[in-house]
Amino acid sequence: MSAHSMVTLDGHVVSVGEVVAVARRDAQVVISAEVLAQVAVARARIEELAAAAEPKYGISTGFGALANRHISPELRAQLQRSLIRSHAAGMGAPVEREVVRALMFLRLKTLASGRTGVRPVLVENMAALLNAGITPVVHEFGSLGCSGDLAPLSHCAMVLMGEGRATGPDGVERDSAELLAAAGIEPVILEAKEGLALINGTDGMLGQLCMAIVDLEELCDIADVTGAMSVEALLGTDRVFLPELHMDLRPHPGQALSAARMLAALADSPIVASHREGDDRVQDAYSLRCAPQVTGAVRDTISHARLVAERELAAAVDNPVVLPDGRVESNGNFHGAPVAYVLDFLAIASADLGSISERRTDRLLDRARSHGLEPFLADDAGVDSGLMIAQYTQAALVSENKRLAVPASVDSIPSSAMQEDHVSMGWSAARKLRQSVDNTRRVLAIELVAAARGLDLRAPLQPAPVTGAVLAGLRQTVPGPGTDRFLSPELLAAEDFLKSSSVAALTADLPS
Repeated sequence: MSAHSMVTLDGHVVSVGEVVAVARRDAQVVISAEVLAQVAVARARIEELAAAAEPKYGISTGFGALANRHISPELRAQLQRSLIRSHAAGMGAPVEREVVRALMFLRLKTLASGRTGVRPVLVENMAALLNAGITPVVHEFGSLGCSGDLAPLSHCAMVLMGEGRATGPDGVERDSAELLAAAGIEPVILEAKEGLALINGTDGMLGQLCMAIVDLEELCDIADVTGAMSVEALLGTDRVFLPELHMDLRPHPGQALSAARMLAALADSPIVASHREGDDRVQDAYSLRCAPQVTGAVRDTISHARLVAERELAAAVDNPVVLPDGRVESNGNFHGAPVAYVLDFLAIASADLGSISERRTDRLLDRARSHGLEPFLADDAGVDSGLMIAQYTQAALVSENKRLAVPASVDSIPSSAMQEDHVSMGWSAARKLRQSVDNTRRVLAIELVAAARGLDLRAPLQPAPVTGAVLAGLRQTVPGPGTDRFLSPELLAAEDFLKSSSVAALTADLPS
């Protein structure tokens, strides 16, 4: 989707791609008239219950451990304001703009489902905030991933009320009331049930899951290419990637895809052809030979995570909810366990994807295992250190990812006077996964730099057309072998090269 694309909430199940489009590319959000009418029907049912003498949780009672108190009608507006103000209790650094936009869009998606009982004006105003580029300031800590991402969503609800802090389209932080006025958006005075509906969902962890899925899918494609470049630079064989060795013998679809991509990336390689005869090595090291098995396992893990994300995207998470027959029922669907588990699972996969990449890099730098390459790919080893310390950086990133792979979802600290006595910690799982994904991209960037230098040093032999195209693309910003120079900018440029999706464009003909 382009930066000016549009996502229409018209009752269809929102896709992972639509979440990413709103979060990262500022896609405009449109609410259909049919959806607004459905929202109004559910709201009418809430107003009936608000007028009834019998207390109803979330409508005419307190919340959490205070749910046994019946709140009189004249105090209910104050009840909603108090809920949001007290729950906007986040601390720490502000989280990324794209994370806030994702969680706002996902909360809007649920508000528009007609299952939460809010007024249509809340749906319209939430869409208006997104479309105006107003982003609430949400802090790193405050969510336990149960009863919803309460603190993050409360900071967003504060802005709807014209309170709290937010950034505008220019990225400058201001008072929310000032930003709303500039955008022509009226602050909302919350009514019965609306405060709870604004904060009772898994939207923060789900939004981050959607973005991690997209990022890791791209990193798997990149890993196939950097892995192929390392195989080529290390005079490895491409025969281990033949299709009859994969889907026919071990039918994991991710493995078969990665093997096919690596085989295609190495097709017609003069370097590979140069040692097909007379090579006395029986087998390549695992980090080369088993690359499809590892990257493929990551792919299949992502596929499972995508299935969970799609199921959650089809959900309307709130408590209580308005059912199609008009009943309003309490439930526990706000518990983030399904999302938290796959966030942790992806952190394990991300760590291993980086781990095998670092092993290939280390092999490229070791003269005892690189089959004729200069030590550390240096120009004059001993005078020059080459890429020695780049591998140290990789090792630090890989080690950090191993720590980030420790699951958050196995932890639980009871809250709300033991009413909320088991929580998912899904928000924490999402936060550490984001860091892991960034680290893995940096690890792959360093492998790319090392493999590219190895290919250059095999001259006059030339790489395959595909790997050669990636090498040439990298050389637009990262120079080739030579005497030692300030290395950090080159590694950062390689990271930017991977972020830019240039590898995808240069390898568009590989199997997908």
